[in-house]
Amino acid sequence: MSTLDFDSKHKISLTLNGRKVSGFVEPRTLLVDFLRQDIGETGTHVGCEHGVCGACTVQLDGAAVRSCLTLAVQVNGKQVDTVEGLANDSNQLNHLQQAFKDNHALQCGFCTPGILMSMSELLRDQPNPSEDVIRDVLSGHLCRCTGYRNIIDAILEVTSNASCDD
Repeated sequence: MSTLDFDSKHKISLTLNGRKVSGFVEPRTLLVDFLRQDIGETGTHVGCEHGVCGACTVQLDGAAVRSCLTLAVQVNGKQVDTVEGLANDSNQLNHLQQAFKDNHALQCGFCTPGILMSMSELLRDQPNPSEDVIRDVLSGHLCRCTGYRNIIDAILEVTSNASCDD
């Protein structure tokens, strides 16, 4: 019978925002800590560390997940996208980020990366969601500054522009 050595490090490799990265992690290392401390991608924020606030939301193989509830070893061989991957290579904001800026949908900005990651998944899968659907997805995020109205307006702006492009 073998036992796990919780102090030993395991090599993980993943695709982060389109580029291959790897590192050595203890089995208990959280994905958010690996991203911020080991890789240096600090756009993903650490909030409640219980999966409630949504600040640490990233996309794992295209699905929004809480990186404070995901172990780094679980993402071995997978694709992880963070807020740093939303802008293009020239650091030009994408449509959703620009709409947040234009609609003053962020104040302190702490919750914004997680909201952007959840909303980019929503808009990818459902390009024209209703306000009720947007509110439902947004209910998984805590924002203490904006009151949510400007966030909803920003998302609706993106959906209205998308329907104009058709």
